[in-house]
Amino acid sequence: MNLIPEVKCRRCGQTFSSLRSRCPSCGTRRVSQSGRTPGTTPGTVKGTVAYERAETNTKWQLIFGLILVAAVILAVIVMVSTSLDGADVSSKKDPNIATPPVVTEAPPTVEAAPTPPPTPTPTVEKIRIMYYEQEKETDFLMHLGDEPVPLTAQVLPLTIQGVKVNWSVDNEEILKVTSTGDLSCEVEILGTIGGGVRLTAECLGVTKTITVYCVK
Repeated sequence: MNLIPEVKCRRCGQTFSSLRSRCPSCGTRRVSQSGRTPGTTPGTVKGTVAYERAETNTKWQLIFGLILVAAVILAVIVMVSTSLDGADVSSKKDPNIATPPVVTEAPPTVEAAPTPPPTPTPTVEKIRIMYYEQEKETDFLMHLGDEPVPLTAQVLPLTIQGVKVNWSVDNEEILKVTSTGDLSCEVEILGTIGGGVRLTAECLGVTKTITVYCVK
């Protein structure tokens, strides 16, 4: 029989001799158990002054608690009684007394804003097709492989503002027209054809047509 008691490591659970101060397995320091017994509190020992004082405090706390509960119950009873009395008074109202009608003010009349007069449609007299500063009156020539040509429509009279020109061709397989603004476009040659392709600019019913000859 081993005369030296053994202890168990609190970290790894390995048992070792109580003569060691550390666990040989993990090196955790051994904590010695205290053999002291906590002293008795004076307030828990009968016959002492502290015990009698604690008993007196407990009695007064119980009395104050009962008084507080009674006050809360009384306040609830008073509130319920008051609400019931008010309901009885409202239910006993004289039916012969007419309830005054609710007066509602008539909503103010909002006058509709006057309708503005319609803007007259401008009258277009003529359209010019311009290549930079040069007017293309009847036709012009494009070679296959050329860069797209920018064209601009000049709407007369020049005082007309805010109009848009629609561009079109009669053969989209040979000539491609792309609008780049209200009055401008780019024309790109896609192939060749004898007789040329008709290019038209239209604005408010007035048109201007020229022929674009597409050659190699």
